[in-house]
Formats: sequence, C-alpha cells, structure tokens
Amino acid sequence: MQRSRRPLLIAILVVALVAVAAFFLLRGKPAEGEAAKKADKPAATARPALTVTVVQPQPADLVAGLPANGNIAAWQEAIIGSEAAGLRLADVRVNVGDLVKKGQVLATFSGDTVQAEVAQARASLAEAEAAAADAAANAERARTLSATGALSQAQINQYLTTGQTAKARVEAARAALQAQQVRQRNTQVLAPDDGVISSRTATVGAVVGSGAELFRLVRRGRLEWRAEVASNELPRVRVGQKARVTAASGVTVEGTVRALAPTVDPQTRNALVYVDLPANGDVRAGMYARGEFMLGRIEQLTVPQSAVVVRDGFASVFEVGADGKVAMRRVTTGQRAGDRIAIAEGVKPEMKLVERGAAFLNDGDVVQVQGQPAPAAAAPAPAAK
Repeated sequence: MQRSRRPLLIAILVVALVAVAAFFLLRGKPAEGEAAKKADKPAATARPALTVTVVQPQPADLVAGLPANGNIAAWQEAIIGSEAAGLRLADVRVNVGDLVKKGQVLATFSGDTVQAEVAQARASLAEAEAAAADAAANAERARTLSATGALSQAQINQYLTTGQTAKARVEAARAALQAQQVRQRNTQVLAPDDGVISSRTATVGAVVGSGAELFRLVRRGRLEWRAEVASNELPRVRVGQKARVTAASGVTVEGTVRALAPTVDPQTRNALVYVDLPANGDVRAGMYARGEFMLGRIEQLTVPQSAVVVRDGFASVFEVGADGKVAMRRVTTGQRAGDRIAIAEGVKPEMKLVERGAAFLNDGDVVQVQGQPAPAAAAPAPAAK
C-alpha cells in the first residue's frame, strides 16, 4: 500500500507546482499590458509653478550719474595765533561755533606792560630828537665858520658827523616806538576773515608764547566735499557740473564741482574732486558723505524694481518664453528712478519679464501668465485592441 501511495503523492505535488507557476504567469501578463498602455499614453503638460504678471522694458530719459564717496571738510581753515609774547590772556570773547566778521576782536591780552614800554619808547624818541636838533645846529655853525678858518677841518667834520649820528638815533628811536605800538595793537586778537570758529584753545589767564594757536576759523563758513573718484572715471567729471551730496545726517544738498586734483593716489588709484557746498546747519566738516555727479541726460531701458532679483551677488531678471518656461538673464543695473531701475545691459525692449514673484522662481520653471489660459493637457491616445 505504501509503495502504491508514493507515486500518487508525487503526481499531486507536480500538479500543485504547475498550478502555482501558471498562476504567477497569468498574473504578470496584465501588469505588462498596463505598462504598455502607460508607455503609449503621451506625457501631460507640467503644472505651472506660479501665476505671474509680465512687463516689457520701457525706455526712459534719465540723468546719468557717477556715484562717489568722500569726506566733508572746510574750504579753507585759518589758524589764529598769538603775536604778543609773554603777555597774559585777559579776555576771550568767542567760542566754538560762533559766527565772526573780519576785524572782530576775538580775545585781548593784558596791555599794562606794553603801554609802559610804549611810553618809554616815546620818551626816548623825544630825547633823541632834542639831541639831534642840537647836533644839527652845531654842524650848521661849523659850516659857516669853515671859511674864516676859526675851526680846523677836523673839528668841522666832527660836528657834521655828530649831527648825522644824532639824526640816525632819532630814526632808531622812532622805529623802536613803532615796534612797541605794533605790540600794543597785538594785544587784541582780530579775526582775519568772516567765518565760523571751529576750534578754541585760548584760556583766560594763560601766558602764551609768540605764534601759539588760539583759534581755528572756517573761512567764510564754506565747506567742500572731497569725493574720491576712480582714475578711469575721472574724465567724465568736469568743473561746473552739479553733484548731489547726502551727508551722514541724512541731509541732501546740491553742490558744484570746483576743481579736480592734479594727481592720483598711487595706492588707491583714486583722485579727489572738490565740490563746493552751500551753507547748511546739518552739514558739518568732518562728516562722511556719499553723493552722485550729474553727468547729463541719457535714454535707458527701465523695469520695475520688483522684476530684478539678486542671486549670488548678481542682478538677474526672468524672461517668460512662449511655452511658459522662464529663463534667468543676468543684467547690469543702473540708477533708480522712483519704483523703476535702469538696465544698462542684458535686456531688449521686446522681452517679456516676470514683474512680481521672480524671487520664488528658478531657471526653467513653468509659470502661468495672469490673464492667459493655461496650456491644455494632451488627450490620452486610444487603447490598442
């Protein structure tokens, strides 16, 4: 019995294996059919990444400018010093920031000693004049007696020499008196020009030496902007051009180019351009300022500022193609005019550029232009029978 069951079991096992193999073969064929159907179906149109509005570059008449940076300084700064040596400073009449006029008294020194010296010099002059008058009279008498022989020629010459010497002493005494009078005038420190006091070191009671600095004066209150311009841009700047200067305080003033430096700094390759600035209480010497030279009017293409994005340190715009794909174009930007920015290089008038939302796009993205229908998806092909 056992021997007769063994062939039966083997037959059952073989039938089971064949059934399993047939099941998997039949199951795999529909999958292959579905893959074939999917392969025959055309790809659907890519879904737009963003809905955008487009603009075209517009020409505009703009004022060409050359930006620069520099310091604001005094046009000329005068140092006012002491000419009276060894005198005590008795009074200081001005302080930093005061407006002064030419010839105004700024400070005075004690003049008691100088007055005494002037009186002494005046007395010495009077004494010398009296001695000179006497010597002149003696010389005149000697001349009249020369013909009579009452005096020798040596005596006559002596009288004449004494008269000339006395006359010279008068001139020396007069010069000494004038020197003391000048010193007396120097007890008053006067403003050499109109301007603003920018510094004061004078202190009441101090005894200062000759030439010691007492004040600094910004002559006529004039300031200038010393702009640093690259040597390759220097030929574009001309004397008489206007410049718009914005100081660190935020105040903007308009100046005029007065002069260009005759030399270029060999280290920075920059040259100084001197711009005269109008009087303004919020613009002061020592401030750092940025500005722009007005070079003239030119026509340039402009786009809204929202259309320009900065990536990796470069300005770019996104051009929308006929198929809805965007292409990133690198551009060179110029000056700003309100909410628009000039494009020096990189765009053409017929381009359609993304106006808003460009910051969220990448090169090759598909967009939906606002107001235009979306691209229709392709219809699937009929299934093969």
